[in-house]
Amino acid sequence: MALDITQIQTMLPHRYPFLFIDRVVSWTPSETLHARKLVSMSDPILQGHFPGTPILPGVVQVEAMAQAAVLLAQLSDAFDPETQLCLFMGIQEAKFRAPVVPGDVLDIHIQAERIGRIGKFSGRVECEGAVRSSAKFTAVVQDKPKEDAGEGDG
Repeated sequence: MALDITQIQTMLPHRYPFLFIDRVVSWTPSETLHARKLVSMSDPILQGHFPGTPILPGVVQVEAMAQAAVLLAQLSDAFDPETQLCLFMGIQEAKFRAPVVPGDVLDIHIQAERIGRIGKFSGRVECEGAVRSSAKFTAVVQDKPKEDAGEGDG
């Protein structure tokens, strides 16, 4: 019951270098999801975030939690990715406890507090069992913008 990167790319609109989930390890619909991100020195963000002392920014860790939450919402049939988007709405109680560096394997754990048009989630990023960051956040499901049929005509 795992998802690899090619399956994840069919579910999330994000692409490299802004796709921060490498694998979904397990999930329980409408409840929890466990995902993984492998942090590599080749990640473009690390080239400029403290050269000589590369650290994965906290905002990227929160974004990885949000992407994992979108996967959980989609696996819970909370929205139709063909016609709808699940968008980040707010971050609450974000805490950063220790740096994340190249070579770390991040375990991203998401708990659904509420799934629906407005979803509420809590998440934590762990490395070797130690919590590196945590946050609560909200997301909203909305219809994708309609393409303008007359755009580009004459």
